[in-house]
Amino acid sequence: MPLRLVFMGTPEFSVPTLHALAETGHEVIAVYSQPPRPAGRRGLELTKSPVHRAAEQRGIEVRTPTSLRSEVEQEAFRALKADAAVVVAYGLLLPAPILEGTRLGAYNGHASLLPRWRGAAPIQRAIMAGDRETGMMVMKMDEGLDTGPIAMTERVAIGPDMTASELHDILKEVGARLMCRAISRLEEGALELRPQPSEGVTYAKKIGKEETRVDWTLPAPQVHNHIRGLSAFPGAWGEMPVSGKMERVKLLRSSLSSGSGTPGKVLDEALSIACGEGAVRLLQLQRAGGKVLPAKEFLRGAKLQKGARIK
Repeated sequence: MPLRLVFMGTPEFSVPTLHALAETGHEVIAVYSQPPRPAGRRGLELTKSPVHRAAEQRGIEVRTPTSLRSEVEQEAFRALKADAAVVVAYGLLLPAPILEGTRLGAYNGHASLLPRWRGAAPIQRAIMAGDRETGMMVMKMDEGLDTGPIAMTERVAIGPDMTASELHDILKEVGARLMCRAISRLEEGALELRPQPSEGVTYAKKIGKEETRVDWTLPAPQVHNHIRGLSAFPGAWGEMPVSGKMERVKLLRSSLSSGSGTPGKVLDEALSIACGEGAVRLLQLQRAGGKVLPAKEFLRGAKLQKGARIK
């Protein structure tokens, strides 16, 4: 018998799971998402989240509380009489009355191989750390930070030049399929849970603005992982002498290169940049307010001489 589900999610990453659950015949009776936020150049227009818009297109009720800690919100959630809640990148903590407010519990789609990379930025942190593998997991939620028992896992290889944006797009589709399988097993009463290992716990803290600048004194593999781990958002960056003027430029794609020199030094016309050890070649860059450009096109409009230094 199809389940009555509450879906809780906010960004584009969550949308494929919402669509997949609705299309497998389960009844999504309500969607919870972050409230509309100011957007646009002046921040004057309130913009609904991707999940909010997707739910409205399907005619599903959307709720956007700023917190779930009040008794009023908790009673409103219980009154839905849902069989289960599905949570994918929602962005609000779920207190115990919400976790216990459905017949079968709350199930989270998380983009890492738990217990590695619990927390807010598992995709970026996995690439920045040089991990060669990650995945999606469905877990039954408890009050801890991504500490609940695991129901299902699907592993995904991380290519040596894969960016966070590319991995994001792979994992959102993998996660949608995996969650549908898990909810089908839950419907059958056959979903098995296993506790997370106690070893190997790491935390994927939110990316801070202070860590987005490239540190050229690091070895080339670490610089390369930093650039691709922050691409396309928020974007790693450096200051470079563009047409004789220091300018902040986003560095969005790179590859490992050969050569050596003072960290940050431009080694050749192909934009190979010296690191603490080895070098990286910059492949895609973006000036403030400009388009993302391949290095060759970037250099047409931004004269950057060999021997110049990026800081």
